[in-house]
Amino acid sequence: MSLTTVAELRSTLGVGTLYPDATLQEVADAADAVLIPMLAVNSAFAVAHSKTTTTATLYFDTPQPFIIGDVVVITNCGSAWNGTKTITAVGDYLITYTISAATATNKNTIAPAGLVTGDITTDWTTDTAVQNAALMISVEIWQARTATLSGSNAVDFQPSPYRMSAQLLAKVRGLIAHALDPRSMVG
Repeated sequence: MSLTTVAELRSTLGVGTLYPDATLQEVADAADAVLIPMLAVNSAFAVAHSKTTTTATLYFDTPQPFIIGDVVVITNCGSAWNGTKTITAVGDYLITYTISAATATNKNTIAPAGLVTGDITTDWTTDTAVQNAALMISVEIWQARTATLSGSNAVDFQPSPYRMSAQLLAKVRGLIAHALDPRSMVG
């Protein structure tokens, strides 16, 4: 479910039934794609992997947050490693889980990094600040799609085509400060 519903976006934009739900849903989904990665979740980025015929191991550059018995969802690590897995062993910079593989492999890097996500304990759809931030981003995306150059002015009051710049997130950062993942605040 999107952080911004089609009905909320339709009402805020005042477009009535002029545009189909699918078009407005695309905008809400784009806002989620921008905002959700910035929110704190129980996840880590795997940078390498290896496997034996019975176990797979993922390696991390930073200390990983998981414990034995955690059920994690692994993506972008390769077909033998991906999926929902239960952790059987941990180290500061690695996790191991059971698999059934035909062949073993040595440690190989993953580029771009794989994502390991644990239990998600926060429902961002119930956080009104996050919902409002998503709505604000949705409106900005809509405006950039339908009314280019409008409402965005440079310091000399000339229209600016950069409505979708880094300032987009700066506009909502105060609203979502309590929910930001520290890893998303680099740069």
